[in-house]
Amino acid sequence: MTTPIDALAGWTPESLGEPGTVRAVVAAPDPVLSRAGSDVDPCDPEVIRLAADLIATMRVSPGCVGLAAPQVGVSAQVFCVDVTGHPKAVTVHGAFALCNATVVEASRWRPGREGCMSVPDLTGDVKRASRLVVEGQLPGSGVTVKFPADGFEARALQHEIDHCAGLLFLDRVAGAHAIYQRRTYL
Repeated sequence: MTTPIDALAGWTPESLGEPGTVRAVVAAPDPVLSRAGSDVDPCDPEVIRLAADLIATMRVSPGCVGLAAPQVGVSAQVFCVDVTGHPKAVTVHGAFALCNATVVEASRWRPGREGCMSVPDLTGDVKRASRLVVEGQLPGSGVTVKFPADGFEARALQHEIDHCAGLLFLDRVAGAHAIYQRRTYL
């Protein structure tokens, strides 16, 4: 059963009951980044621990607004996102993690520059939906949520869902002309 967006609003990382441990982030061309992750049981204690570790790792990584399980070497459909305070954010749902997430609706496609902790030396222009509806399960409770996202949060969600499907932003750029050497590191 899908619940309204208030289930997401009421969820916090503390709902996991795990403080989370910072994990090492793997970089391309590590093969785990090109494998589609398997669906997970959001109530499995290992999945709950993984979600807490993703949030802990995201929080200590400057400029990071999302992190997916393959980026810490685990091929699974789990990621976290937090665009709070980002100047490009339109919708902000705070820090949250999702399991088995899918894009239900997507519209208003626009190009935008993306970077990734797993591709530290490059950025690229990727065309993504600036409006979308995402459905996924909250780790810990297993509650299914379906919610809209706009702008930067929508981009971050699509970036992390791609990671869970074994795709990097480099797989989405229009060509070599849309890839750039990163000029600054956070």
